[in-house]
Amino acid sequence: MELGMKIRFENQLLVVPDKPIIPFIEGDGIGAEIWQVAVNVFNEAVFQAYDGQREVQWLEVLAGEKAFLATGEWLPTETIEVLKEHLIAIKGPLTTPIGEGIRSINVSLRQMLDLYVCYRPVRYFKGAPSPLKHPEKTNMILFRENTEDIYAGIEFEAGSPAVKELISILKEQFHVTQIRFPETSAIGIKPVSIEGSQRLIRAAITYALTHQRTSVTFVHKGNIMKFTEGGFKKWGYDLAEEEFQEQVFTWRSYDEIKKSKGIEAATKAYQMALDEKKLIIKDRIADIFLQEIVINPEEYDVIATLNLNGDYISDALAAQVGGIGIAPGGNYNLQTGHGIFEATHGTAPEYKGLNKMNPSSVLLSGALLFEYLGWQEAAKLIETGIEKMIEKKQVTFDFHRLMIGSQEVSCSAFANGVIQEIKKAVQ
Repeated sequence: MELGMKIRFENQLLVVPDKPIIPFIEGDGIGAEIWQVAVNVFNEAVFQAYDGQREVQWLEVLAGEKAFLATGEWLPTETIEVLKEHLIAIKGPLTTPIGEGIRSINVSLRQMLDLYVCYRPVRYFKGAPSPLKHPEKTNMILFRENTEDIYAGIEFEAGSPAVKELISILKEQFHVTQIRFPETSAIGIKPVSIEGSQRLIRAAITYALTHQRTSVTFVHKGNIMKFTEGGFKKWGYDLAEEEFQEQVFTWRSYDEIKKSKGIEAATKAYQMALDEKKLIIKDRIADIFLQEIVINPEEYDVIATLNLNGDYISDALAAQVGGIGIAPGGNYNLQTGHGIFEATHGTAPEYKGLNKMNPSSVLLSGALLFEYLGWQEAAKLIETGIEKMIEKKQVTFDFHRLMIGSQEVSCSAFANGVIQEIKKAVQ
């Protein structure tokens, strides 16, 4: 076999050889069996898309339970070094240690590599089970800030010396009186910065413009958290109006025109922006947004939000189009090129070894990886294969129990079916 080469990042662009080395973490629980079938799909898609001229050389690295059993560490230093060196990786679900070790391996990887974009596309595959009457109206791209907010992990345990000292400082130096039960309160700190917010929002706006999307919505709870989530909203509008002035129209501009010139002038300006196909920049309070995505999902396109909001929203949107088992995810840094793509579901240890779980989350995450590399043809073949299997109603048990007239197939049979559909697509 011809030796593979490392992916490089030069002049703010990925340089991808025809035979790149890409590390993978197979994952815990059902992760191993899902990876074993998924890698066959990835290899077939690349082979068929590029007539054998391109090939991924997969390199296993350890994390999670497999790493702990082999090395005594949940996330070995060697794994971090390999991921840094090779830039791009893909992973299955990982166990979060209980009562020991790091809080979350997934969060740790995002923090260590500064993967500030959590990229979650949400689309409907025809025939997939959904609680909505019109799930096809849900088609959104979620950009979730990935390194700040409460996921920074700054917490102080109730009753600890540290929390007592912090509460004392808050009361004595900052005259805080809202801690109702200071003797038994734990404290968490929520950092939200201008830089962290704007680099995420810049990625969302740039994506929307590049892909001819219609709007970007900032989702926040700024009516209550005025300086953190309210700051996210304000800094987002500032960025849009300063860096993308000629390409966007903001709701803030609408409000300013309305105040100075009246509603007719504001409405006229908004209509002109629509006629000129400018990108509309708007915002929604998080709780209202969670209602809107059920009632009027077609009104939302690209979403930019903070870390905790994004966690809730991504799972809620996934439920509308088939569930977390078919939801892909990518985490990346556009300034360094690093990216880790991952199954978004849990390890489901009760199903380990049963060969019945849906591999679509990791399959579609692989498609996102290939898109990130610029290998759109391979990505499209994976999506097409999954779409055809769902249309044929040959699905794993999670879909089978919700789809009338469907045929239940195993995890490996579903992946083999995807491979056959990939082959048909290029004939």
